[in-house]
Amino acid sequence: MVDSSLPPDISALLERIDEIRPLIEKNAAQGEAERRVSQESIDALEAIGAFRVTQPAKYGGYEGDSRAQVDVGAAVGKGDGGTAWVVALTNIANWLTALYPEKAQDDVWGEDRNAKVSVVLATNGKTQRVDGGYLVSGEWSYNSASWHTQWAILGAELVDENGDFVDTAQLLIPRSDLGFKDIWHVAGMRSSGSNALSATDVFVPDHRVMRGEPALRGTYPGTTEDTPAVYRAGWIPVLNIILVGPQLGMGRAVLERVISKADSKAIAYTSFERQSDSIAFQLDIAKAALLLEAAEGFAHRATDEIDIPAAQGVYPDYLTRARNRAYVGWIVEHTARAIEMLLTAHGSGAFAEVNPLQRLWRDQAVASRHAFVLPALGYELYGKALLGREDGDSVTPLV
Repeated sequence: MVDSSLPPDISALLERIDEIRPLIEKNAAQGEAERRVSQESIDALEAIGAFRVTQPAKYGGYEGDSRAQVDVGAAVGKGDGGTAWVVALTNIANWLTALYPEKAQDDVWGEDRNAKVSVVLATNGKTQRVDGGYLVSGEWSYNSASWHTQWAILGAELVDENGDFVDTAQLLIPRSDLGFKDIWHVAGMRSSGSNALSATDVFVPDHRVMRGEPALRGTYPGTTEDTPAVYRAGWIPVLNIILVGPQLGMGRAVLERVISKADSKAIAYTSFERQSDSIAFQLDIAKAALLLEAAEGFAHRATDEIDIPAAQGVYPDYLTRARNRAYVGWIVEHTARAIEMLLTAHGSGAFAEVNPLQRLWRDQAVASRHAFVLPALGYELYGKALLGREDGDSVTPLV
């Protein structure tokens, strides 16, 4: 069950996030300047359980599903995009950790229930098979939440005793075994701290290895008869949909800020002393709000198509999984369109350095370029599936 010191459920957690949002907003500019989320914000979020959304109940977590992840990411995103990205990526890495055998989970949370994990799926690591596990070497970027985590899940290529390729895999490694490179110098999402980690002949025992091919089919190394449904959900659909939560929150934050100024801000070189009196402005607000509402609706439909089959013990078929990729692309594309529309409606003051709107705009612009959420890729995969084509894997097997 959830630790007694935390809000009792996700609904209560969302209320607590609302309560500390002023703190998150206050620290946002500092986080961007320092290229890491303020420790004050991290501590406040940790204290209410925001990093434990997907942690198994046996370690005091919420055991939350994909809808819970999206909702929490959006709630934090209304305060700051970079902070929400750190929360979302930590929670998805914790979900991945729960797919490993119990021994691996104990390695992470047995002594510290607040331990956090980061993840880079890219299979940059090269391995050597040894007794009881693998030696891995490589470098991985971009590792979001790198300043705040104690473990990392990193992609690698597995080989057998003869050095022949066997499968891809995700390796669970303590941060104390890894090197660190401060490389995250970007236009947006600066506070996500998405730096690089490295390894040189680091030993990873077999119980902390999750092979790729079985995972893509919904077979995880930690699954037993007692495994909760949330940890039986489709691998890529869950990894994909959580990336929209922070972006939905940023979109809502922009809408609310623009509306809040509409009665006191004039439109330059016009007779309108209040933006809210302009029909053109009213139309832009309505269109942007509808885009965001539609994006939220798609997000909830996508999570239903993940969480309901998981509860029924059914692994989603290819068409459903491809549609999930398309949902995510559509959400990201139209959230960006809504934000662009709102900043234009608000006026050039939106781009002043002191205005949080420009930071939200830049943060979402960078987040929307994550390779997993690119709209054209999602549409292509879904289009191929609708047409009954079987060449989706030639584009990517990550469906």
